[in-house]
Amino acid sequence: MAVLLRRGFFIARHHALRQGSSSVYRLALPAVLLGARRTKKTWPVSFPQEELRKRLTPMQYHITQERGTESAFTGEFAHHKDEGTYTCVVCGAVLFSSNSKFDSGSGWPSFFDIVKEESVTLSDDFSYGMHRVETTCSQCGAHLGHLFDDGPRPTGKRYCINSGSLAFQPNDPASSASKSTAEGGAASSSVSDGKTEL
Repeated sequence: MAVLLRRGFFIARHHALRQGSSSVYRLALPAVLLGARRTKKTWPVSFPQEELRKRLTPMQYHITQERGTESAFTGEFAHHKDEGTYTCVVCGAVLFSSNSKFDSGSGWPSFFDIVKEESVTLSDDFSYGMHRVETTCSQCGAHLGHLFDDGPRPTGKRYCINSGSLAFQPNDPASSASKSTAEGGAASSSVSDGKTEL
């Protein structure tokens, strides 16, 4: 554990130096020692883990509560094109609009913007020996995915999100329900060992 903390500290220090920070230790230590995100007790909305295990599928629980990742191209919303809003599967907070969804070719639902700036919390993630920006629901702290700087205009951002962290609210509920029934329901997700994107 000490080796991982030391390695994470050096990665964080290197990142802070690249950013031109004069206070390297103040910026690097919290990310390494305090973790990539707040504890469950500090989010505005919280749920008992027992309730979440009953209410969520095993994949949804793994993604949102254990920072897991579904395999690319397997998620329910990877190729989803209906109009509506995407909400947090844990607490129902509105996160993304179908108007900002695009096909990034990554195999995960991708959005170039969020509905409201306060919808998603960003934090440094130094897992797997690399630096990424983790996205979590600002209301309940559910892990969503990661943010990258290779998206389309106007934002240049790509919110690369696990389908298992999302629920969908269609603009026209009747057409979405009939389409889902005709397609035979939602696609299943599987766990990926190589977590490079999300």
